[in-house]
Amino acid sequence: MLEKEVIDFEKSIVVGIVTQNQSEEKLKEYLDELEFLTYTAGGTVIKRFSQKMDKPNPKTFVGTGKLEEIKYFIKDNDIKTVIFDDELTPSQSKNITKELDCKVLDRTNLILDIFAQRAETSYARTQVELAQCQYLLPRLTRLWTHLERQKGGIGLRGPGETQLETDKRLISVRIKNINKRLDKVHKQHDLGRKSRIKNQLPMISLAGYTNAGKSTLFNLLTRAEVYADDKLFATLDSTIRRVILPASGEAVIADTVGFIQDLPHELVEAFKSTLEETRQANVLLHVVDASDPNNRDKIEQVEDIIEQIEAQDIPKIIVMNKIDGIADFK
Repeated sequence: MLEKEVIDFEKSIVVGIVTQNQSEEKLKEYLDELEFLTYTAGGTVIKRFSQKMDKPNPKTFVGTGKLEEIKYFIKDNDIKTVIFDDELTPSQSKNITKELDCKVLDRTNLILDIFAQRAETSYARTQVELAQCQYLLPRLTRLWTHLERQKGGIGLRGPGETQLETDKRLISVRIKNINKRLDKVHKQHDLGRKSRIKNQLPMISLAGYTNAGKSTLFNLLTRAEVYADDKLFATLDSTIRRVILPASGEAVIADTVGFIQDLPHELVEAFKSTLEETRQANVLLHVVDASDPNNRDKIEQVEDIIEQIEAQDIPKIIVMNKIDGIADFK
């Protein structure tokens, strides 16, 4: 008899704020997605906290009263992780961690963790490691708060390097070495692109929000067996296949990493070679989850990222997917 796998989800809470430029309905949409991200990463959201503010508190993101409320809830409910729906500054993260005395993550940190879980190939793992190092470097001070009391005195003076300085130097060296490794792969990818251009093969790239069904569509069009699942960021590597189009003959189709609102800059930078398949395409098939009630917003968010990677001038075709998921679909 097969034993069922028991998954021990971390008890978590999510936190967001409603600013003057944001409605409560919009915050709910963001927190819905943050909860899905948390579940994807291996957590279960016990409660949501929100607060109306003109702008985030520069020291603790939320107000001191709200932070105190969160603190008591954590103690009473044995919460392991607190996740903020925004990127925290290093000082905010340090102050919040000190006050709540538990694991504190921001949205970027959470997405990086999911990418680390999803990375299957050596290339994808290297790209994720680069993004993690770039995210971690300015935040090392928070990780060494236990050394704050060692600010000098007997036995602590001299020209020696502090642990914090050592770690910063080691991570900077690591980033440099990772970039060298990725540059070699980028050059190999460039040779492949030049070969396709030389052979005059048109490139069709699938782009869209994460979990819109790009890989499933790719498998249908190419008869490939790329991993596809109802999960966020199931695809982190570009996969390219040749196809024969009825009207125009041979072409290549690329399945690429999915987008998400406020895609962390570190990931855009680290995955620039993977995203290059989108930039070099002759046509973009923008795959949209038709059953998602917020798909109009997500179309705009994908368009924003397409503009970030300078692919906005490429002809696009909107492909409405998952229509069988629409409630009144017949």
